[in-house]
Amino acid sequence: MTEAATVHSSEAGTDSAVAILVSRTSSAERVLSVAIPILMMILAVAAWQAHITFNNVPRYIMPAPLDVITALYTDWGTLSPSLLVTLRITIFALIIALIGGVGLAIILIQSKWVELAIFPFAVILQVTPMIAIAPLLIIYIRDTPTVLLTCAFIVAFFPILSNMVSGLKSVDHNLLNLLELYGASRWQTLVHLKLPSSLPYFAAGLRIGGGLSLIAAVVAEFAAGSAGKGSGLAFRLLESGYRLNYPRLYAALLLLMGTGVAIFALTSLISWLLLHRWHESAIKREN
Repeated sequence: MTEAATVHSSEAGTDSAVAILVSRTSSAERVLSVAIPILMMILAVAAWQAHITFNNVPRYIMPAPLDVITALYTDWGTLSPSLLVTLRITIFALIIALIGGVGLAIILIQSKWVELAIFPFAVILQVTPMIAIAPLLIIYIRDTPTVLLTCAFIVAFFPILSNMVSGLKSVDHNLLNLLELYGASRWQTLVHLKLPSSLPYFAAGLRIGGGLSLIAAVVAEFAAGSAGKGSGLAFRLLESGYRLNYPRLYAALLLLMGTGVAIFALTSLISWLLLHRWHESAIKREN
């Protein structure tokens, strides 16, 4: 009999007798989960280098991987400030979208009429292309960083709002009836039942919103045409393309890709921390 299935006689019939059987990941599986993605990346870079070598592709058409790494090192003084600008806009926009999305979702579920009145405006903002909104924001908001932050917020806001509304509405009605039977207030029901039950939906919205906030920050900068010292990586992409400096262009693109992967990893970690002890999507069982 396994340790997880062992129950002391004094605990029989109690909640402590109920155990979730979680399978232990073997060392080989852990190594493979890291080695396989790394191997695939190495193969992709090798295929890139093979294409350059066998087809004699000129550097001004497509740089080799070594050229990109060299540009990343030599141009770091130029690329790193732009990376910080893009990161700052992305993170601030995501934080504001989290606060606004969760807060508005809580307000919307309080009344069906409030949801019918407000939710369509959120849908309109979501379905309107950001490339069409950005020029208008530039006219009405004179500060370019604020324009970029607003654009990134608008794009990241709706997935979080939509997922939170769905999560707050997906609470088990039997549990709602139980709390009502015990005389729980609306605030107690929200804090102790609805918000915890909506965590999986919140985690999904967080992962989607994190990626979209980065995309929106880059697209907004393209539309705003920002330049100069306070510009982000989007401007470095345009600048490198105009100057035919493709190694720097690829280096800037590599930084954007790395930023996106880092944001996804961070949001996935937050999701795992919120759900791994109790939710089916994060629990690895023996079967």
